[in-house]
Amino acid sequence: MPSDGEPDRGDGENSVPESADAVVTAADVAAARERIDDVVHETPLDVSTTFADLSGAASVGLKLENMQRTGSFKIRGAYNAMATLPEEAKARGVVAASAGNHAQGVALAGKLLDIDTTIVVPEVTPAAKITATRGYGAEVLVEGDIYEDSYEYALELADEEGYEFVHPFDDAGVIAGQGTVGAEIRDQYPEVDTVLVSIGGGGLISGVSTALKAHDPDVRVVGVQPEGAAHAKPSLERDEIHRLSDIDTAAEGIADARLLEKTFAVLRERVDDVVSVSDGEMAVAVTLLAERAKTVAETAGAAPVAALLSGAVDATDEHVACIVSGGNVDLTEHAELTRTGLLELDRYAEARLHVEDWPAALGRVADAVSDRGAGLDAVERADRTVGDPPNRTPVAVGVEGTGPDHLREVLASLDDAEGISVASHTLG
Repeated sequence: MPSDGEPDRGDGENSVPESADAVVTAADVAAARERIDDVVHETPLDVSTTFADLSGAASVGLKLENMQRTGSFKIRGAYNAMATLPEEAKARGVVAASAGNHAQGVALAGKLLDIDTTIVVPEVTPAAKITATRGYGAEVLVEGDIYEDSYEYALELADEEGYEFVHPFDDAGVIAGQGTVGAEIRDQYPEVDTVLVSIGGGGLISGVSTALKAHDPDVRVVGVQPEGAAHAKPSLERDEIHRLSDIDTAAEGIADARLLEKTFAVLRERVDDVVSVSDGEMAVAVTLLAERAKTVAETAGAAPVAALLSGAVDATDEHVACIVSGGNVDLTEHAELTRTGLLELDRYAEARLHVEDWPAALGRVADAVSDRGAGLDAVERADRTVGDPPNRTPVAVGVEGTGPDHLREVLASLDDAEGISVASHTLG
């Protein structure tokens, strides 16, 4: 599973800083905010009545970093870290390893700062992301089957060519830059009680918690991880970095195996709790963000909303901010996520039909669905199996409705239609 995290090299060369202040302070975040002010967008904070009603919160503010330049918050930290490099380091150029958002952040920062950038990506990186990164002027090298291979190759380039390596999260300048998201929340949503933040390697939540806690120590900062990449909570409980041996999640943007030294030092002092959510719960959040907030989020970016709506975080009568950290998702992937979300919500049914007189029966299928006020999302001739009647054509359909009872009515209508029978179906 690709991610922007660092593999566990097991060399023991780094030690955890003695305090969070040794890594990053509120003054560092304030300096970063001034430094990047003319470069990044102050993204909107959209207050959602829908999500407040669904969660029982007093109000819910969506901090829309998916509307940031490059489609995620990553440009904040990348630019801040690269802008503060010594001039000789800028002249030599920088290198980074990434399968996604960090790549684009570093590439754009390099373009704006006139620094040559080299980005190493694994072979699994989507072509669209490679094209976008090259579009910002970076040299993109495809190296390795997985991110860890790319990371090691980027370190070799840094040693051999003298490039400065820009880490995706375990870097004080990167953390301070990401903290500007928290500073904006503080200004845009002063009544906030709880802030929910995705955790991969911990750079975003380290910066955000630093900015918020310095202003109001009572603000609750809660991290959110996928169930298949939940390393932060056991790290905080054991007071030592816990590394996962296996990652299993669709949220590739936060599919990291562990915190690193700097982020661990900040989290253990400034983060109040960490919860985990399932891939299905994140798909529901992606779906409802698209439907109700009219915004496109990638799976990792929707994790805070998933934590709120699933009840993983109790925010009853609180003012809650959810950081929607990114929206870099392919349209086909987004469509699949929303379909999964509708299934989880019992608002989507997949059925296998046996029909007479195909394809003329297509009109009867469409009429049976639309007459019940539902949507026909997909219809195609299915492969024949042993159990299919030889005088009927197997057809697969996808139907969207308002809930399970509505969908059962639609399936019954299909089963009653002339020349159509429902052989099997999946609902929820």
